Amino acid sequence: MAEALHVESGDDRVIATLSRPHVRNAIDQAMIDDLHALCEKLEQRPRTLIIAGSDGVFASGADIAQLRDRRAEDARRGINTRAFQRIAGLPMPVIAAVDGYALGGGAELAYAADLRIGTPRLKIGNPETGLGIIAAAGATWRLPRIVGDARAAELLLTGRILDAQEALAWGIVSSLHEPDDLLPAAHALADRIAANDPLATRHTKTALAAPADAHPEIELELQAELFESPEKQRRMTAFLERRTR
Repeated sequence: MAEALHVESGDDRVIATLSRPHVRNAIDQAMIDDLHALCEKLEQRPRTLIIAGSDGVFASGADIAQLRDRRAEDARRGINTRAFQRIAGLPMPVIAAVDGYALGGGAELAYAADLRIGTPRLKIGNPETGLGIIAAAGATWRLPRIVGDARAAELLLTGRILDAQEALAWGIVSSLHEPDDLLPAAHALADRIAANDPLATRHTKTALAAPADAHPEIELELQAELFESPEKQRRMTAFLERRTR
């Protein structure tokens, strides 16, 4: 059986490609299992994760053939929800390189990333209510943080699908690139992340994800740890030495 998730590992990043092109990369149980296995590795050895789709599609949604047969007990297990929570909670940044369709569960996977970039043929949205279900794998709480309450309500209640320019204007993606340039653009972001202090990057991600009532105390504690780190001393000394040359 062909793998549902193709993974390439490097020293400072991992590229995971959704690979079920015969069903437009629909997210099935095998892909969820592979995502959990990948998360376990990245939790043990943190690196930036780039998630992309194969054959000009990010993910067309959850696998409807499997979803149709799921019942209340399956819903409460949060099959996709738990995997996407784990992706969002990875120590280092997650970059979603979104080409073509990112619908339903595919959109929710993209929302779980810290950074999202797309192509001019991007189509993203949550048509779940048209199928008799809700977007229950993160859209109802992540999307408002990305686009605001009013726009999130419009997308989720109407099932509207945004094109690339709309997604860019709404802030769902931060930039658009031609399909052949999408992965290089994702790698350029990963390069910039890799140039920074990994612990400072991890702490920044922690602060960004913290609930509103955790601020500013969480930043102060994270900063206190960084103020004692040898890497902070090294980087600031190098900066001062460059400035005096």
